[in-house]
Amino acid sequence: MIESEILAPGQTVTWDDIAGLGAAKRAVHLAVIYPLLRPELFQGIRAPPRGLLLFGPPGTGKTLIARCIASQAGATFFNISASSLTSKWIGEGEKMVRALFAVARVRQPAVIFIDEIDSLLTQRTDGEQEATRRIKTEFLVQLDGCGTSTEDRIILLGATNRPQELDEAARRRFPKRLYVPLPDRCGRHAIVANLLRRLAHALDEQQFESICDRTQGFSGADMDTLCREAAFGPIRAISDIRSANVEDVRPICFADFEYALTQVRPSVSQKDLEIHIEFNKLYGMSAADQDA
Repeated sequence: MIESEILAPGQTVTWDDIAGLGAAKRAVHLAVIYPLLRPELFQGIRAPPRGLLLFGPPGTGKTLIARCIASQAGATFFNISASSLTSKWIGEGEKMVRALFAVARVRQPAVIFIDEIDSLLTQRTDGEQEATRRIKTEFLVQLDGCGTSTEDRIILLGATNRPQELDEAARRRFPKRLYVPLPDRCGRHAIVANLLRRLAHALDEQQFESICDRTQGFSGADMDTLCREAAFGPIRAISDIRSANVEDVRPICFADFEYALTQVRPSVSQKDLEIHIEFNKLYGMSAADQDA
């Protein structure tokens, strides 16, 4: 069952496919990619962190970074969700966690990716179910316990939109906590350019800049939705689609984006953004690392 969660090589995702996020990509290279490719250079106190937490608003590219790691790291990649480890039978959940790390040790170097990790490692409370607590405890023990070898080349990669709900002990298992922010102006420009590079369009640089100015506060996913909505503009302009040819589809123009901007709104609220910024100040990487 654990081996069925290993992500088979599929569509290759490159770092160029991730627009912006320069600081995040550099940190991931240093913490994950380089240690897996050149382990002899990362020994002793230069050993990579056992856990890397990607946190930030929804739609900023956390899962896309994980997909890129799966393509570029040359390691066995486990794509784990809560349903992969939970069971209705008492004791089966912690056995699955133990089996996960046992298979990862056999197939190392390995990366264990858990999307929405807050669903598994929330704060332990007195009123929670005993089975849920045992799964959390087994997870923490396997990641950093007496039986864990320092020579194991296993990296736990977690992604979450709610980092403040993680258990304190789980947070300690992620020495590298990386904030993935909303794209800045240059990032939004790169996202639009990447999405339109295979489509005919009539946008000039000034119009690109205007789109970036009017999308302040948009996440990467919001920018993707905006471009998709604009890409349907030439299709909507065709009177009879059933008899139309590919040559009848005009290039995407600025008016299509103006219409799309009336239909698409930012999905991240200011309140949620402030929570992530505050968590980053308390537990995340320093501002110098983010801006490096």
